[in-house]
Amino acid sequence: MARSLVIKVTAGADAPERCNQAFTVATAALASGVDVSLWLTGESAWFALPGRAKEFSLPHAAPLTDLLDALLAGGRVTLCTQCAARRNITADDVIDGIRIAGAPAFVEEVTAEGVQALVY
Repeated sequence: MARSLVIKVTAGADAPERCNQAFTVATAALASGVDVSLWLTGESAWFALPGRAKEFSLPHAAPLTDLLDALLAGGRVTLCTQCAARRNITADDVIDGIRIAGAPAFVEEVTAEGVQALVY
């Protein structure tokens, strides 16, 4: 069983159920003791900005702000470099604790021993 989970979420408000599923699985894994790294890519890149997760709403789902806070407290959250650049998001813009990194860092994480990667 993998003891480390890397989740890449590509969906945002454009596909709310898929987006929420990624955050839910990530926080469930974190709560069960798994090392979790969540990558914000594509439309989910917007959630790296303060207040954006609060705007997200999905019936019968935990608030995205709560899920993101849990991941920031106990896991790692990374914003894709190219996704940030395409949206004119800089390191000064993002929520404290979110790093910006590119494909080499992602590849390094997903190819480590004992890692399971999921893409939503």
